[in-house]
Amino acid sequence: MKNERGFTLIEMMIVLLVISVLLFIAIPNVAKQSKNINSKGCTAFKHMVQGQVQAYRIDQKAFPASISDMVDKGYLRSDETACPSGESITIGADGEVTVGAHGG
Repeated sequence: MKNERGFTLIEMMIVLLVISVLLFIAIPNVAKQSKNINSKGCTAFKHMVQGQVQAYRIDQKAFPASISDMVDKGYLRSDETACPSGESITIGADGEVTVGAHGG
């Protein structure tokens, strides 16, 4: 009789169980980090817009009245008016950039 070597059904089930447990541990951690990444991305975007507001002030000798002024004069692209997470960006009268609620 031939001696065929291979995995038994029990061994395969144990491997699948181990892989499943690892996935159940990993997926919630990845989802939690996604929120953290969006928050840090929005903070970085806010700082970038603040830098562009200062460039606008230096060139135009005044703070921009709104984000649309920044877009019209070429300091921001039309797709750079909100955070990657969808939160809106507003510019105060003193040139301070703030992050608001979801834009829609």
